[in-house]
Amino acid sequence: MPNGPLAGIRIVEMDAIGPVPLCGMILSGLGADIVRVTRPGGHSAWGDIGDAVVLRGRTQVQLDLKSDTGRQALLDLVAHADGLVEGARPGVMERLGLGPDECLARNPRLVFGRMTGWGQEGSLSKAAGHDINYIAMTGALHAIGKRNEPPTVPLNLVGDYAGGTMFLALGMVSAILSARATGEGQIVDAAMVDGVANLLGLYHAFVANSLWQDERESNLFDGAAPFYRCYLCSCGGSVAVGALEPQFFAALLEGLEVPHDRFEQNDRGQWPAMQADFERIFASASRNEWEERFAGTDACVSPVLSLSEATGHAVNIERGVFQEHNGVMQASPAPRFSRTPGKIDKGKDATVEDIVQEWSRGG
Repeated sequence: MPNGPLAGIRIVEMDAIGPVPLCGMILSGLGADIVRVTRPGGHSAWGDIGDAVVLRGRTQVQLDLKSDTGRQALLDLVAHADGLVEGARPGVMERLGLGPDECLARNPRLVFGRMTGWGQEGSLSKAAGHDINYIAMTGALHAIGKRNEPPTVPLNLVGDYAGGTMFLALGMVSAILSARATGEGQIVDAAMVDGVANLLGLYHAFVANSLWQDERESNLFDGAAPFYRCYLCSCGGSVAVGALEPQFFAALLEGLEVPHDRFEQNDRGQWPAMQADFERIFASASRNEWEERFAGTDACVSPVLSLSEATGHAVNIERGVFQEHNGVMQASPAPRFSRTPGKIDKGKDATVEDIVQEWSRGG
């Protein structure tokens, strides 16, 4: 049985793109036994790009869900599972005869996790969309970027993975705990718009208290504050500055050799001059030189690392943030547990019969 706090939990993962496979990766790293259902021939919605990373640690089984045999095989898995996660548009699983009604009839303790952008109901529920659309409709995208320019696309981390994957994973674990206590399963309707809206909680509070200007690059956390933004260095690299608290701001000024009485940190009228000074000073030395100068201080200055640089940085190596799996450097399982640490398991192919037999022995 795999290590991790979720050891003994069995989940069927329907092949998908976006938030669902990352959810499977995270739960697998925490010890859940996950069977990933792919199409005949092993063809994945991901293609081949995610095998070593996003699709790691699962048992894979091929099923033709358009056939009676394939549908029956999936229901056989469901009968022994704690949960199922799927990321199809609303109605697809029902048309296959594999919706919540059929699955919960086979296993009343099952948690049926559904991942969509817009939710299971409503005028947009069956409309196509991607991360950028969901964060646009929740207000998050509007707040990111430079003033008087179009919003900046923040990769697909905010909608797909923070608002999608993490809320689906939380929902699955929560509902499985409930099912184990009550004997009753349920549907988890995880929509990215819901997740992103929850992530904006602090900013809703700011708006309610008139502490947020509804314009990009006008607020404390959106790049307007000179002590909370990025700066170019002489080498072409950048540093990230997050000196929010007064003592951290004082350490920043000291490292930049700026007199402590030169600026009043929270006087917005001084911010343009402060930013101009910081830009000039940071541009006078390389990123590595700034990292060395601020090492051991509380100025909250960090080098902006590329993806490849991050895996080889001494601090990340010391922590073990990344590890090699199948020849690819990737994130170690997180979070970490003192008694039941997670790990990256090797994936494998199997038949439904073998999986059902194994799960039956497990109780």
